[in-house]
Amino acid sequence: MAKTETTDIDIRLALHAQRLRRVKAHPDTLVIDELGLAHAKCRIDIAVINGCIHGYEIKSAKDTLNRLNSQIDICRQTLQKLTIVAAPKHVSGIMTRAPEWCGIIAAEQGPRGGISFSVLRNAVTNHEVDPVMMAHLLWRDEVIDLLIQIGYAPRELRQPRKHLYEMLCKAMTIREITAAIRTFMAQRQSWRDRPVHA
Repeated sequence: MAKTETTDIDIRLALHAQRLRRVKAHPDTLVIDELGLAHAKCRIDIAVINGCIHGYEIKSAKDTLNRLNSQIDICRQTLQKLTIVAAPKHVSGIMTRAPEWCGIIAAEQGPRGGISFSVLRNAVTNHEVDPVMMAHLLWRDEVIDLLIQIGYAPRELRQPRKHLYEMLCKAMTIREITAAIRTFMAQRQSWRDRPVHA
């Protein structure tokens, strides 16, 4: 019997198999499921990290849009690109709430259960990203390592985490911070968000 409503896992698996298959083939690209943002205030369903950090948020037919505004606000501060992949029933609601830089893809389930994607709007660079919030994707020890490489003495780094992020963003560009995030995430050994689709 055919399913009548898409679920998160239906769309997620189809995204990995169809839309993200090509980017995952690049050795410099990391694809991570359920990446925590802003110290786990919210999670992005899929993050693609290469030259920028591009998040994919899934809204299946069984989801609601109740948290969408708060999710977009955190993504606006943290991600360089955002694409919302949604069941057709949510598209009009997302169109009215999502900023212009946000991409929108409709995910429709056919009678045999397969998912087809229609790009309604491509994601463009988010110029509102906050480098300090983006740097929160790095762990404290990783930020300290970077600051030591830049030339800070260890005694200068005995400060609250917030100050360390601010110091890093004064010393590095967004492009450099993005590259550092990708490098450290690829190196992490024991981590619940370790990429299973890399």
